[in-house]
Amino acid sequence: MTSLPHPRVRRRRLGVAAAALGLLASVLAAAPAGAVPDPGGAPVEKPVSRSSSAGTEAAIARGDLPGVDEIVHSSNVTPLGNIPKDALPGVNSDLAFQGRYAFAGNYDGFRIFDIGNPKEPRTVSQVLCPGSQNDVSVSGDLLFLSTDSSRSDDSCASTAQPATEKSSWEGMKIFDISDKKNPKYVAAVETACGSHTHTLVPDRGDVYVYVSSYSPSDSFPDCRPPHDGISVIKVPRHAPQKAAVVGFPVLFPDGGNPGGPVNFGVSKTTGCHDITAFPTLKLAAGACMGDGVLLDISRPAEPRVLDRVQDNVNFAFWHSATFNERGSKVVFTDELGGGGAATCNAEVGPDRGADGIYDIVGKGDARKLVFRSYYKIPRHQAATENCVAHNGSLIPAKGRDIMVQAWYQGGVSVWDFTDSAKPREIGYFERGPLSTSTLVGGGSWSAYYYNGHIYSNDMVKGLDVLRIDDPRTDSAKSVRLSRLNVQTQPDYR
Repeated sequence: MTSLPHPRVRRRRLGVAAAALGLLASVLAAAPAGAVPDPGGAPVEKPVSRSSSAGTEAAIARGDLPGVDEIVHSSNVTPLGNIPKDALPGVNSDLAFQGRYAFAGNYDGFRIFDIGNPKEPRTVSQVLCPGSQNDVSVSGDLLFLSTDSSRSDDSCASTAQPATEKSSWEGMKIFDISDKKNPKYVAAVETACGSHTHTLVPDRGDVYVYVSSYSPSDSFPDCRPPHDGISVIKVPRHAPQKAAVVGFPVLFPDGGNPGGPVNFGVSKTTGCHDITAFPTLKLAAGACMGDGVLLDISRPAEPRVLDRVQDNVNFAFWHSATFNERGSKVVFTDELGGGGAATCNAEVGPDRGADGIYDIVGKGDARKLVFRSYYKIPRHQAATENCVAHNGSLIPAKGRDIMVQAWYQGGVSVWDFTDSAKPREIGYFERGPLSTSTLVGGGSWSAYYYNGHIYSNDMVKGLDVLRIDDPRTDSAKSVRLSRLNVQTQPDYR
């Protein structure tokens, strides 16, 4: 596998000859967040047409695309190393950090890395505990794991079971990680419609967990409509076995965005996908399928909606949110096609499957989200590469608003949104397509900045460690954190 500085932008003509209308229709019809398989499965594969395959091969030959598995990056980004998958064969998912350790979710469990030497990270332990997505976060000696697939019970030995069966379980699992070499499973809390993602909100001796889930059905005994809010779990730090659901605040009393056919191509709001809390400011931002919300979390068990926005022209699925350092902006992501489609191309364009940048204006209960612009990576991808805006975090550069962000097979993008109306990419890292004939789900699920380095959890290729050296980001190297759960945004100031 080669690694090449590759500062040029992929030529914009890539893929223009594809059947634009057919591709866009298939993207709009794709189920949100449905690109990844059940635990234990391989990434979803979708053969592309002969003409699309030939176009990808021709683009590689011309130099418009890197070759299969070839690594390219901007001159200011340096790949330091990669740790492939090991005992856990499932899809890699989210990341969390504490001290010298990184915690990596996987559809078959989670893995703990020692990143004390970022150039030579090593595996400390791997825990087999199937249950998508297995998004992970940490607080003190506790690790939280989201289960959003219907299981036979709450154990790590459970098997897949239909959600139509009342005995099925999904929700939140809690582990004791005081011994990183030997994590111990200590508690489980079942939640309505499972736990697709979760967000920690610390409060003195307790931790509140906001559980995001969606897609109810009358045929699911534990996930029936309406499902217009989030589950809130209270976890006593010193007695996690007493963790329990303490509320289900309704965020959408009117039912939220109705989706299609009223708003064609937009997901109907039936819950939230992800929430980012900013505890210092007592704010949170929720990405909730067809809606984006700004929340007051001054009472952690009772989050309250301050403002709600929709974009029924360019946003198909509100996926995640990130505040800037001052809490005066929110970046929302649109996961067009659920992460399983090729949307970083000329046919889809620059405003769909992108980030939406919103300024927060006003004070107190009068605060509002005001749209400013979209950001999408400027490098077109092949028809065989799933690519769309996904998980990212701030790079705490002094006086600037800069993010690093995962784009699945679009790779890792570092971009500046200091001017909300004029965002621009300043660095990147990516691999060439996994295949020239088949769209194979892969690429960076989460890309986060932690204590001077970028860590990317690639769904297929494993953990990548990167370094960015740039005058615009160098000031961030002096910011040191003792922990980082990106969905619980720290006060870098």
